[in-house]
Amino acid sequence: MNGVLNIFKPSGITSFDVVRMVKKAANTKKVGHTGTLDPMASGVLPICLGNATKIVDYIMNESKIYKSTLKLGVVTDTYDKEGKILKEETVDLEPKIVEECIKSFQGSIDQVPPMYSALKVNGKRLYQLAREGIEVERKARKINIYSIDILNIDLPYVTFQVHCSKGTYIRSLCYDIGEKLGVGASMWALERVKTGIFNIKDALHIDNLNNQNINEYLVPIDEALSKYESITIEEVYEKLLVNGVLIKDKRIMGNIKKDVILRVYSGNKFIGLGRRSEEGFKILKLLV
Repeated sequence: MNGVLNIFKPSGITSFDVVRMVKKAANTKKVGHTGTLDPMASGVLPICLGNATKIVDYIMNESKIYKSTLKLGVVTDTYDKEGKILKEETVDLEPKIVEECIKSFQGSIDQVPPMYSALKVNGKRLYQLAREGIEVERKARKINIYSIDILNIDLPYVTFQVHCSKGTYIRSLCYDIGEKLGVGASMWALERVKTGIFNIKDALHIDNLNNQNINEYLVPIDEALSKYESITIEEVYEKLLVNGVLIKDKRIMGNIKKDVILRVYSGNKFIGLGRRSEEGFKILKLLV
């Protein structure tokens, strides 16, 4: 069984719980998720099965869309409503000021990951250190906020939708918004609406997945990679490419752009992802 499931994860369970449930329905151990959602968060969680586990990184690298609600005037140690409250303040702000502040985070920004995250420092995850009462310095990372749309302002609550790059922590974004406004803030709700081509409107609730319907919802690997252009090579080259040979034949090279990842087909058979360099063309990720 090879392909990707567009799963809707409800709040209250972990991403690993979803993986466990998919393993049971698929009767296979070769299953992996494409980016952790916190237990309190809900939304799109693409799950890769079989050979599709080889493209986990490609899906994780895609941009994401989240719908989030923050609460101004409250700061917690986890940057969300499930943490210990560290500070509370009265919020007396004009909605226009709040909206302008949130909009100012659009663009390329530096973001410090929260202590309660799965990032590793010296082989240990940050959330493990945080639970031991240890706080370590985290380096700011460059992320991109492509757009932020304010959906509702009912102070102290603000609901917004954000389109962002891989590696963006919405909890940190909420915290930073609160710091800039001078009253503090924590994330109160989070839903992942989209990751790459996988949209919440097409997602299957994990509770509705079973071994009878799993094949109906399995997205083929090449379809999951549809953002990449495709190329069809003559069958005579198939064995060479599958065996990792670098193809230098100008009849192929002349029609391929350099340094562009492509879906590679031999006839109707999907082989994998390939890329042309100065030296020649070869398979980058074999998927047969």
